[in-house]
Amino acid sequence: MKSFKSSAWMLPQPVLIIGTYDKDGKPNAMNAAWGGQWDMNEIMISLGSHATTDNLKDNDELTVAFATVETMVAADYVGIVSGRNTPDKMEKTGWSIEKAPNVNAPVFKDFPMTLECRVKEKIDEEETGYYLVAEIVNILCDEKFLAADGKPDVEKMKLITFDPVHHTYIQLGKTVGKAFADGAQLK
Repeated sequence: MKSFKSSAWMLPQPVLIIGTYDKDGKPNAMNAAWGGQWDMNEIMISLGSHATTDNLKDNDELTVAFATVETMVAADYVGIVSGRNTPDKMEKTGWSIEKAPNVNAPVFKDFPMTLECRVKEKIDEEETGYYLVAEIVNILCDEKFLAADGKPDVEKMKLITFDPVHHTYIQLGKTVGKAFADGAQLK
């Protein structure tokens, strides 16, 4: 096996779009890859210093959407352009934006699924950023991305993952097994 120095290569890494409002109610979005499930009803995201962290000082509510093949270009754009320096950042995405029903944060309707969240804790908060722990208040899913059982169908969403090794995006694939069941074959 070949060895590599320590790197941020945890795989797969979701491509998360964080939605917040600034103090004047203007929507903003950023792209974050370092995040995941923290607990049953909580998520964690590693955030550097961004317009998003500025916004979360005034309003502790946010949305988290999952980027897809269709939203990839604009999702990448909101990760490379700062809302601090580009006032028309959101207009350039072309996204349809509305207020979330359960939190004071924007929903970007172009994404199939969005978590409505409230900040629970900021860990190791410094000027350079912090680790955000947020409670999931509600989950919104566009009905065209529901499976026959009425729950979100991940395959239909065409979600993408960030490849930190090659700095690319990869579409998640098809279902290959049944969790908490297939391993029973080895009992």
